Amino acid sequence: MPIYTDQLNRKLELSSKPIRIISLVPSQTELLYDLGLRDEVVGITKFCVHPEEWFHSKTRVGGTKKYDFEKIKALNPDLIIGNKEENDKEQIEELMKNYNVWMSDIYTLKDAYDMITRIGTLVGKQSEATDLKLKIESEFNNFNFRNNISDPDSYRDRNVGYFIWNNPFMVAGNNTFINEMLKVCGFKNVFEDVRYPEVTAEQIAKATPQIILLSSEPYPFKEKHIQEFKAICPNAKVLIVDGEIFSWYGSRLLKAPAYFKQLIENISS
Repeated sequence: MPIYTDQLNRKLELSSKPIRIISLVPSQTELLYDLGLRDEVVGITKFCVHPEEWFHSKTRVGGTKKYDFEKIKALNPDLIIGNKEENDKEQIEELMKNYNVWMSDIYTLKDAYDMITRIGTLVGKQSEATDLKLKIESEFNNFNFRNNISDPDSYRDRNVGYFIWNNPFMVAGNNTFINEMLKVCGFKNVFEDVRYPEVTAEQIAKATPQIILLSSEPYPFKEKHIQEFKAICPNAKVLIVDGEIFSWYGSRLLKAPAYFKQLIENISS
């Protein structure tokens, strides 16, 4: 019987290729679709908005933190795919008592590449996953923020604050996948002390970020919030950014380098 290892170093034994899969992570749901799965995925979360056709047709088993166990039971999955950070530990452990649960644990691009190839092997799409990983890797290898600005030396390590929540203010800090993406763009995170700290307006002003990025998710920052941050840091450039690009670690990574290139051009213009 084949044995598969997840990114928490847990072993799973599957007697055959899974044909009833539940995904509890939006970016990994999209990955399964882009690997070519269709009927095999029977359940997703209410936050799995890509692909749109699955969002409207697949059974939703709850959010990423709270699940409908009766719906999951009715779907009779032979595989559930989750993530250490995005899913609730206690509920995942409860699912592990009755189902095969494969978990990812992602902080870096290297982790994301590893997840893509491992999931590809797990669901019988090894060739497709390898091709996808190589394409993403090539896009990032060809991307260099220095190529997109007229004065790269002055741009390097520009101080940035990346906001994921409002009231209270919360930012993405150190040891997060978002922070990895900020580094790719040549930014220096001014809030690197802890992973997801709450910060006050006074702390934001004291940190003096040159650039403030307001993520479109999980909190849906809009244009109306820009002036609120400009009042705190009058000299900062404040922009709304695509949170999916910065935080989704599946096949959406293919779109990231081109998006980062445009973002850097906008900031440096």
